[in-house]
Amino acid sequence: MADNGEEKLIAVARHIAKTLGGHTDNMTDDDILKIFSNFDGRLREKLTDSNLPGEAPTGSAKLELALKSLDRQISSYVAADRPIWADSSAASSFLDAVDELDSLIREWSPLGSDKSVSSCLDRADYLLQQAMFRLEDEFKGLMEQGSEMFDLIRFRDGEPESANPDYPSDSDREDDFDGEGSEIPVARPISDYDIVIDALPAGIIKDLHEIAKRMVGAGYGKECSHVYSICRREFLEESFSRLQLGKFSIDEVHKMQWTDIEDEIDKWIKAVNVAMRIFFPSERRLCDSIFFGLSSAADLSFMEVCRGSTIQLLNFADAVAIGSRAPERLFKVLDVYETIRDLMPEFELIFSDQYCALLRNEAVTIWKRLGEAIRGIFMELENLIRLDAAKAAVPGGGLHPITRYVMNYLRAACRSRITLEQVFEDSVAPPGASGDYMKGDERGLLSSSPLAVQMSWCMELLESNLEAKAKIYRDSALCSVFMMNNGRYIVQKVKDSDLGSLLGDDWIRKHTAKVRQYHVNYQRSSWSKVLGVLKIDSSASSPTEASKSLKEKLKLFNSYFEETCRTQSTWVIFDDQLRDELRISVTGNLSLAYRNFLGRLQTSPEFGKHADRHIKYSVEDIEARINDLFRGNGGSGGGRKRQ
Repeated sequence: MADNGEEKLIAVARHIAKTLGGHTDNMTDDDILKIFSNFDGRLREKLTDSNLPGEAPTGSAKLELALKSLDRQISSYVAADRPIWADSSAASSFLDAVDELDSLIREWSPLGSDKSVSSCLDRADYLLQQAMFRLEDEFKGLMEQGSEMFDLIRFRDGEPESANPDYPSDSDREDDFDGEGSEIPVARPISDYDIVIDALPAGIIKDLHEIAKRMVGAGYGKECSHVYSICRREFLEESFSRLQLGKFSIDEVHKMQWTDIEDEIDKWIKAVNVAMRIFFPSERRLCDSIFFGLSSAADLSFMEVCRGSTIQLLNFADAVAIGSRAPERLFKVLDVYETIRDLMPEFELIFSDQYCALLRNEAVTIWKRLGEAIRGIFMELENLIRLDAAKAAVPGGGLHPITRYVMNYLRAACRSRITLEQVFEDSVAPPGASGDYMKGDERGLLSSSPLAVQMSWCMELLESNLEAKAKIYRDSALCSVFMMNNGRYIVQKVKDSDLGSLLGDDWIRKHTAKVRQYHVNYQRSSWSKVLGVLKIDSSASSPTEASKSLKEKLKLFNSYFEETCRTQSTWVIFDDQLRDELRISVTGNLSLAYRNFLGRLQTSPEFGKHADRHIKYSVEDIEARINDLFRGNGGSGGGRKRQ
C-alpha cells in the first residue's frame, strides 16, 4: 500500500489530468504514474522503484535486476558441494546462466562510463570470475573422470576392428594404477602403430567442449588450457614410464658407458615412434575435439601437453649427437638419425601450428646435428686408419687386424647407403681431406657420389698404412705376401657388398691388378734363386766338367729349395683360392724347370743309369712340398731319399 506521500502525489496527478480534460475515473494509480513519468523524472523513478506490473525496468535498474537474478542462480551452483555435471539438467542450467551473464556484460559494457552501470559491471565481472573458477574445477573433474574410462581401439582400413584384446578389463585394470591415489591409466606395450587412443568417452568430450567454449569466450582460455594440459601431461608421463625410457640430462648421458647408451637408444627408438605415431596424434585429436572451433586454445593446449615429453625425447637424441665420435658409435647414431628422419613428416604435421614451431624446428636442428656427428665419426675413422702404428709384423704375412676392421666396418656402413648418401650429399670432399687426397684415375670419383669419394678415401688411407706396415718385413717375398693377402681381402670385401656398386668396376679392376702384381713380385723375389740354379750351363769345356757342374747345381738346388720351403712353411695365405693359385703358379714354373734339369742329369755320361742315387727330390716330392706351403703350420718336413 502506498504511503501518505505517494497518495498525495497520485492525487495531484489525477487532479491535473482531470483539469486537462482527461477522464480519470477508470484509470488506476499506475496508469496515472505512467502518464506523468514521461514529464517528471521523479515520477519515472517512482514508477521504476515500484516495479509496476507488466512493465520492464529501465536504466541501470534493469541491469541491477537482471544481475540479482543471475547472482542467485550462479552463486548457488558455485557454492554447491557436489559436482554440477553429476546432473545433466543442473549443468545445462548453469551454462545457460553463465551465457546470460556473459551476454549481459557484453551488452552493458559500452555504457560502462555511467557510474551506476560501472558498479554493476564490476559485480558482474566478479560473478563471472567465480563462475569461471567453478567451471575450471568442473573441467578438471570431468578430465579425471574421463581418464578412468579410456580404451584402445584398433583401426583397420579406416574402420574400428575391435577393442584391443591386450588391454585389461575393468576387473584387472587396477594393475595400471600407481597405488598412490593417482589413478592414471596408460597404454599397455604395443606391437604396431595401427591404433588410436580414445582417451576420453565421447559424452565427456562434449561436456568439456561446452565448458571450454564458455571459458575461452569469457577470456579464460589460458586457464582452461592450463588445467587441460596438466591432466593430459600426467597421462603422457605415465605412459612413457611404461616404455621404460629413462629421464637423463645431456650430461648424464655423456657420463654413461656406451653399452648402456646403446640399450637406451633401443628404448628411445620405440618410445619416439610410439609418441609420434600414437600418443601425440591421439592428443592432437582429443585437443581438436574438446577445443573445436577454438583453434588458438587447441594449439596452445596441445603444445603444453606434449612439450615436456618432446623435449625429453629430443634432448636424448641431442646428447647422442654431441657425444663422443668414436667409430664404433656410427651404427647406433645412424639408428637415431634414421628414426628422426623417418618421423620428420609426423613432426611437420603434428607440430604445424605456431605454438609448436619451436619443437618442430628443434627436431630439424637435432636431425642435422646427427648428420654432422656421422660425418665427424668418419673423420675419426680416417684418423684411426692414418695413425694406426705398425707395432709388430703380422706373423706369416697374414691379414692385418686394421684391414679386417676397416673393411668390415665399411661394408656394414654401406648397409645404410641411402642414409649415408643423404648425410654426405652436401659434401664436396671427405671431411679433413686435402685437394690432393686422391691419386691418378681415382680423381674420377670426384664426379661420383660424395659417399663414394668418402669410401675411396678411407681405403686410400688404408692402403697407404698397409704399405708402411709391409716395410717391417725384411724379406721382400714376405712383404709381397702381406700385401697380396690384404689386397685380396680388400677386393673381395668390395666385390661382395654394396661397396662394389658404390666404387665401380674400374676401382675393382685396378686393385685386382695390384694383387696380381704382388703375386708376380713374390715369385720373382722368392723362387728366382731356386730356378736360377736349374739353368743348364752351356759353357763347360768337357763332358766331365759339365757333369761336375750338374752335380753342384743339384746340391745347390736342394739347399735353396729346402731353405725356401723352411722359410715359407710359416707363411700364410688366408684365401683358399689365392693359395691354390699361388701354388699352381709356383709348381708350374718350378716343376717344369726341375723336370728338364733331371732329364739332363739322367742323360749325362757320368751319371747315366745311376743318376737316381744323387736325386733327393722327385718332381712329385717338389710338388708335394709346395702344396704344403702357406698354411702357417711349419710344413710337413723333408722329401724322400731315392734309393
